[in-house]
Amino acid sequence: MVKTIAARRRHPAATLVVLLLALVATGGLYTLLSPGKAEASAAAPASAQLVEEGQALFEANCATCHGFQAQGSEAGPTLIGVGAASVDFQVGTGRMPLAASAQQAPVKQVQFDAEETAAMAAYVASLAPGPAIPTDEMVAASDDPERIAEGNDLFRTNCAMCHNVVGAGGALTQGKYAPSLEGTTGKYIYEAMLTGPQSMPVFNDANITPEEKQNLISYVKQTQEQGSPGGLTLGSLGPISEGLFAWFAGLTALILCAVWLGRRAS
Repeated sequence: MVKTIAARRRHPAATLVVLLLALVATGGLYTLLSPGKAEASAAAPASAQLVEEGQALFEANCATCHGFQAQGSEAGPTLIGVGAASVDFQVGTGRMPLAASAQQAPVKQVQFDAEETAAMAAYVASLAPGPAIPTDEMVAASDDPERIAEGNDLFRTNCAMCHNVVGAGGALTQGKYAPSLEGTTGKYIYEAMLTGPQSMPVFNDANITPEEKQNLISYVKQTQEQGSPGGLTLGSLGPISEGLFAWFAGLTALILCAVWLGRRAS
């Protein structure tokens, strides 16, 4: 028996079999432990009728760029695996369908109602696992000062360098920009973190937990609701706009004073 096992270990195919078993085991562990898997399974599967309605809408409005199987083309990326959250964000904010080729998709008037958007999201979600649309409980802003303070820390660490410390937005490279978060709902903020639209990185649940995402949303909402107790916001762009305003306002005041003194002297 021992001799038989030893002989098989020396067989030329033994190394290949061991490698295949190792790959299968690694893939299985990755599938079980992947955070994206947990995010994708958060929502119940959509009905077959809803998926069919979404497929018809997709083929009529999106397939020109993304392909009839959502496999992507030269005009648009593949949507296989992006999940329902990505479709809900892009279509729900009016970014898609794209009106014209540009560095990034701008926010514009929404072209589909909530039911149509949900149907297209269900169809794309049926193609492959991906981030699901967050529930109302997941995106509800908290008024707890401690949670808002933690959201402030998270926002300054992960978002402020592009979106500005109060979410006013800012310019990026090559004509791209980080949009203002003014008026953005908690659901779309959460979905943006999950899917990483445009130049934004993906913040999955392994990077920022669902509770931390909720805290971050709470900070953004609190910032928008409190207004500007210090007076004019000047676009909330920080010392640059404030310095320019002070310079031109002060310079104008000095010129007016000089003109007034000149007239008095004459």
